[in-house]
Amino acid sequence: MSEQAKPKRVLTGYRPTGKLHLGHWFGNLMSMLEFQHEDYEPFFFVADWHALTSNWQNTQNIPQFTEDMVMDWLAAGLDPKKTVIYRQSDIPEVAELSLYMSMVTPMSWLERVPTYKEQKQNITDKDLSNVGFFLYPNLMSADIAIMRADAIPVGKDQEAHLEINREIVRRFNGTYGEGILVEPHEVYAKDGQKVPGIDGRKMSKSYGNSIYLSDTIEDMKKKAMQFMTDPARKLKTDPGEPNICPLHQVHKLVAQSPEDIAKWEECCRAGSCGCVAHKKAFAEDIAAYFEPFHERRQEIEKDSDYVRDVLIDGAKRAKPIAEKVISDCREAMHLNYTGK
Repeated sequence: MSEQAKPKRVLTGYRPTGKLHLGHWFGNLMSMLEFQHEDYEPFFFVADWHALTSNWQNTQNIPQFTEDMVMDWLAAGLDPKKTVIYRQSDIPEVAELSLYMSMVTPMSWLERVPTYKEQKQNITDKDLSNVGFFLYPNLMSADIAIMRADAIPVGKDQEAHLEINREIVRRFNGTYGEGILVEPHEVYAKDGQKVPGIDGRKMSKSYGNSIYLSDTIEDMKKKAMQFMTDPARKLKTDPGEPNICPLHQVHKLVAQSPEDIAKWEECCRAGSCGCVAHKKAFAEDIAAYFEPFHERRQEIEKDSDYVRDVLIDGAKRAKPIAEKVISDCREAMHLNYTGK
């Protein structure tokens, strides 16, 4: 394969801070599946060190969240033969490179990161005064650079989050030698669907309004029957507006056919069908949509070592890349003193 035809190495990570829900499924997971073809070399990792930055006081659930998340990935269709799936903490070179990067990163760069400012303002139930949280962008930059990833999936509103990584890489290379680290570029993944929760707000585990991928089919159907509908509809005969109905927004994502959705839109606006009937249809459709996923997940659960083996194999495939990057950095920074 020529250099021009070499597949882009795409990388993304998930923090194991809770169960995955429909928002993750339609927001990111479907995009991850799209990178499993010959144009890309996908690397997906469990960002357990990143989970520590905001959950350093409560770490006991990280192992279970890790297992559940990887199980969901695999059941959704991520293929460990096509994709390198690994755990961040199994690659200690990430931490070493993060340290090296911190030497060239001005504090002012970290202070202006949008995510840092937003989370400091919005997350009030956790202590975010720790240095680890402040250095989050350095760790993120090391995650990318350690695998020589050159394609990072971002939404159109996330470009600023990747720019600091490019700035750190440029300054590192400018200080110690051009080409030591790869400067990544954004690849625009398919826009994720916005998924409202049961109560109409954004679906989030912190709101307690989520349908989780690991929920049983029966639990999914029960939650479907609790979904908020158009608040203007008090009676069955009241005309509604599907575009502001949380139930309708999620039903569109799992419906068996566009014709079914068109039917519900028409009768809702005409006030000729009730919300309870719509909920029942939604419950049946979400059960049918996720039935294949649950069948695959149940098969994976039968092998108690499968997730562990996938992560071990992924670390073995990722580690030589990380070791070469660290070797190059040590050489460039004159840290390979042997005493001779």
